[in-house]
This record gives sequence, structure tokens and C-alpha cells, in this order.
Amino acid sequence: MFPLCFFSGSIYEMFGNECCLSTGEVIKVIGFKINKLIARICENNEDSQFSTKVELPLSFPGLYKVVADKTPYASIEEITRKVAIGPTRFGHPRFYSPEDIKLENLTIKQGEQIIFNSVEKINGTTAVSCVVVRNNQSHSFTLPLSQEGKFYECEDNQIYTLKEIAEWKIPKCRSRIVKLSNTLHMWNSSNPLPENFGGYLILMPVYEVQAVMNFRKDIVHILSDLDVEVKDITDCYDISSFVQPLSLEDVFERTSKEFPMVAEIMDGPLGSQKPYNLLHTGKEIVIYKKYQATRIIASEIRSDSSKRHFLIPMTYKGKFKRRPREFPTAYDLETARSEREQLHVVATKAFDSPHTDFFSVSVGDQFLVQHCQTSEVLYEGTKTVIDVLACEQILSNTYKKVLLPMYMEGGFVEVIHDKKQYQLSEICKEFRLPFNVKVSVRDLSMKEDVLAALPGLQLEEEITDSYLLISSTSSPMESWEIPVYRLNMLVHLLSKDIQTVVPPLTKTAVEEISEEQYYMVRRYENQTVLPPPRPPKKPATPALRPVFAVSEQDVSEVPQAPKQQEVSGGTVYYVAIAILILVVALKNQTRGSITAVGTG
Repeated sequence: MFPLCFFSGSIYEMFGNECCLSTGEVIKVIGFKINKLIARICENNEDSQFSTKVELPLSFPGLYKVVADKTPYASIEEITRKVAIGPTRFGHPRFYSPEDIKLENLTIKQGEQIIFNSVEKINGTTAVSCVVVRNNQSHSFTLPLSQEGKFYECEDNQIYTLKEIAEWKIPKCRSRIVKLSNTLHMWNSSNPLPENFGGYLILMPVYEVQAVMNFRKDIVHILSDLDVEVKDITDCYDISSFVQPLSLEDVFERTSKEFPMVAEIMDGPLGSQKPYNLLHTGKEIVIYKKYQATRIIASEIRSDSSKRHFLIPMTYKGKFKRRPREFPTAYDLETARSEREQLHVVATKAFDSPHTDFFSVSVGDQFLVQHCQTSEVLYEGTKTVIDVLACEQILSNTYKKVLLPMYMEGGFVEVIHDKKQYQLSEICKEFRLPFNVKVSVRDLSMKEDVLAALPGLQLEEEITDSYLLISSTSSPMESWEIPVYRLNMLVHLLSKDIQTVVPPLTKTAVEEISEEQYYMVRRYENQTVLPPPRPPKKPATPALRPVFAVSEQDVSEVPQAPKQQEVSGGTVYYVAIAILILVVALKNQTRGSITAVGTG
């Protein structure tokens, strides 16, 4: 950050606002930001002078994989100058050296991944705090900026939005090659990329200068190609006369002893949802504290792709009733099985077993899921051991033990016997996520409970995120939680006394997040925990019976099973559900319905 003096003035327009930079005007440059990206379209990851160039805004949809830069860095100092290193999960780049690096208490082996966590001053010397992981154990060390050698960027298996790549993954003075991983939603205007594009994009950033002026409290955005002459006057100017803009990440990095604090918003966020619509530029707020809070990721249950996503706080006071879950394979039944209750499902898709030891499933068959075990089958003259799911098939007045191969690509829907209403904390404690629910009693502390209007929700995952607790100085009767890493807002601190350090009543807020934010949260939370492996493919391809469809609505409308009755050998439900399911299935088939597939 440094002040500049304009030698020749200029008038320019940005975002519909005219700004005048007069001769002799002093501004303080606080940063550089990528305004847009010029993308060169390539069918492979090699640069080509004949490739097409298109302009992409940072909001352009999609998730992208980053291709590792093949050009090495000559020193740690060069890496810190060109690569973004910061406190967030994006700011931890990884490099490797083709040669061993011998330190005082540790030797970094050639090819070993070095995680760069932060740039720090240690005993007056600037160094990079790093970590290597060996045998699931982290070893911390520091590398001085003077450390020379060849440092190559490691392959990155994560996926990013264009905005994330622009902010964290494009080194200064270098381009970045990315590959489109998948599209999140359709682009509203004409798509500049070719139809069914599967090649590479070489991204070249177009920057803007962010600055503050002596007599303005907002951020001035200056295009990097603006034709003006400037002079660096850092050494002869008192820069303390300028306001100091801070991002929410900067505020969160402050020590707990510095809270509470009063701040004025310099650049407010966009959004109509409360409290974002209250956080406009020029607003004064009190920031009481920083903390980590638990949220439940939830998605609306619907058949099309326009489902909404939410982060629900554990303080949500509404109540939920269970809704049937759908399971596309027998493997999904095993992952959903719990000790609390026996999983009861109805088959919605037929399965013809290629082996006599395994059960052939018809639409409408009902099962109580027992446990996973192994079974030996004969496949192409060789005995093979595969995983199977032991179940009890529910018959009219008894049950039969059956085995379902774990690879079985059938379809099942859960039968709910539980009419209890649950608090969110009870669901997280007693059941395994993902879990399907519907709001039965709305949260009365909210003026409008957005969850209550939805036909169903899938509670997907429990995460921990960073928040600041704030209130407005003009109406300090209630406080709000704002997310640190999902809200773009700049503030500057005011030297004002705070009347009370105890925050007012905190309002519960269900945060609706965009599809990009949803994917970001799902990608990076608990990323060290690998998902369970999918089941192996079946040894032979069986001829499937005709498929009948049963919608979730049809199943939920079927009368619940009567009270359970003790029968020798186990518990059996007396139900008429199978006959009704078959009737519904045949009815749906006549109108050409499609088999329902759950998320599992």
C-alpha cells in the first residue's frame, strides 16, 4: 500500500459512476484485483497462436480444475511475490523440489509436497511457515525467503469457481491453464464457449487498481489501462491520513482481545436477504466477537436441477418430521443402516439375480435391512467372494432371509413408521446424515421461515464455519451472525467507545447459499475424510425385468404399517403396502412415468 500523486488528471466512468482524478490528487493504492479474464480456448493444454480468445466475467458459471504450472520458481522469495498465501483454505499452495532440502532438524525429500501456510517474521527475518505430511503426521518447519532452488507447483485435485481461481490461483505475471470440470447452471446470456466444450482455457487476468482518496470513504476502482501519469510519494507523505480498509478475513485475524470494535462499511455486500440488505456503504456496525459455529448443509428435495441450498444453524427452533429416503443401490442401504432402528424399504425397481444364491427383486418387495456379510459365488468357472447385504423379506404373515448383492443397481424407498417431531440437534444426534425431513412446526422467532414453505429437505452434512457477530449502531436491539468467507465486504475501524460489550439478542438466520457456494462448502469441509468406495460392478450383466416407477409422493401416501407384532424368529410388520405399491406402480407405468432415483 503506497500513496501516488497524479501528474495529469483524468475523468473516467466505472459501474455507471463518474470519477475525477485531478492533477496533484493523492491516492493510496491498497491493492490490485482481477476485474475480468481473457480466456484462450485450446483443445489441449498447449498454447496455440491460432486459438480463439473470449472474455469471461468472474461470475461465469462452472467448476474448473487447475493445471499445474510447469515453469519452476527459482526461490522461496519469488513464490511469496507471485503466489497468494493466506489464512483461508485457498491460500495454502503446494510445491515440491526435485532435490532434497536439508534443514537444521529436518530433510525435505525430493518430490515431497510442501504446504505453504503463511508468511511470518521470525526473529526479524521473513520466512514461510510450511508443513509436510508423512504417515498421516504433520511436520512443521520454516523456509527463509533466501532459499533457492527449483520449486514446482504440485498437481491440484480440487475444483474451483472462476472467482476463486482469480483471487487465489493465478500467480502474478503468469497465466493459468484450467479445464472445465462441470457446469453448475446455464449461462443467462450467450455462452462464449463452444458447445460441449471439453478442452482447456488459458486464463489471462485483466486487473484494476483499488485505492482510497483523502476526502472519500469508499473504495475507488481504477482500470489498469487508464492513461494517467503518476508519481510514487510514499517516502514523503503521511499515509496515516488515509482510512485503512479491512476485509472480513482481516477482521477475523484480529486477536480476541481487540473485540468488540466499531466499524464503518466502505463497500457493502449485495443481497436482499436480511441482514445483508442492512449492510450498505456508510453504515456503522459493532463487531462483538469472532467464533466458529456449526451449520447443517441442507438442499431442497425436488426432481429438477433448480433446487435451493441452505445453511441451518443449530439454534434453529423449528421442528421436523421425517420423509422417506431413496436408495439407488443395496450399497446405499448399508451406509444408511443404523443401530437405532431397523431400516424398512420397498423396492421400486426390479432386479434379476444372475446367481441362484441371491434374491431376485420385484417392484413392491419389502425388506428389513440386517447387516453386511460376504458370500462366495461361481463366476466364469472361478469362485469369487463378494459383499452382500443380508435382509428379511416381509411376507404376508412371516419373513424370509434373503441376500442382495451389494452391487445391485436397483431402487428402494424408505417406509416411515416414526411420527415423532424432532429438533435439529436431535436429528444430528440420533440419525446418520444425509437425512430427509419436512418442517412440521416453523421457527416462530423468525418473521418468515423460508424452510417451512419447502416440500422437503435433505440434511446433508454438518460443518464448522467462521462468523462475526455484529449489530447496527443505529438499532442495537438485535445482533446477527455474518459469514467471514462467503461475504465480500470492506470496513474501516472507528475510534469510538462502545457502550456495552454484551451483544444483544442474536437472531437465528437460515442462510440461503448459491450453487457455487454450496459446492465450495461441500468440497472443502472434511476434505481429508475420503468417501466410502462404491461397490464393485456385477460379475455378469443380468437381463432386467421391465421397470415400474413409484414416486415418493405415492409411497408417502400409502397407509403406515400397523403396530409391530412379535413373531418367533424376529419382528414382522403386518402391512398392506406391497399390494398398494404394485397398484400404484402399474398405474404409473400406463402413463409412462420414469423410475425415481434417490441421492442415497
